[in-house]
Amino acid sequence: MRFVCRNFGLSDLPRCGLTPQEAPLEVLLLDIEAELSLWEHGREVWREQHFPVAELAHHLARWLRSPEAGREDFALDSMQAEQGLLRFVNSDEGWRVGSVLTPDFWTSPVSWGVLATQIKQLDGAVREGVAAMGIEPTFLSEP
Repeated sequence: MRFVCRNFGLSDLPRCGLTPQEAPLEVLLLDIEAELSLWEHGREVWREQHFPVAELAHHLARWLRSPEAGREDFALDSMQAEQGLLRFVNSDEGWRVGSVLTPDFWTSPVSWGVLATQIKQLDGAVREGVAAMGIEPTFLSEP
């Protein structure tokens, strides 16, 4: 299992006349979007075109730092979309990834170590994409 982020963009900042440097944290988190896909066994199994990847990276960083990481499920509680837009659920067989947008789809189970590695790689990809847009990605780690 692996995540792929591409085609980063700002959805509303330019239209609102804001620069990334002047935008409040919550606006910046929602405005940076990218195509997010999930790959399993060499094929794409899930994709969302305009996913709030900065918000996802921000919440995942907080979750990984929390005592609940590796023990409690994660559901993206987005400010702009339905809760569970992306979720990680622990089962007897391992961790599975799913979305409320495709309720019947779940990835094959993976160990916590594999999931944590993929989350960290996703975080790195989002940081690279944000930096390539000329925005300092340190805001992704803010509490």
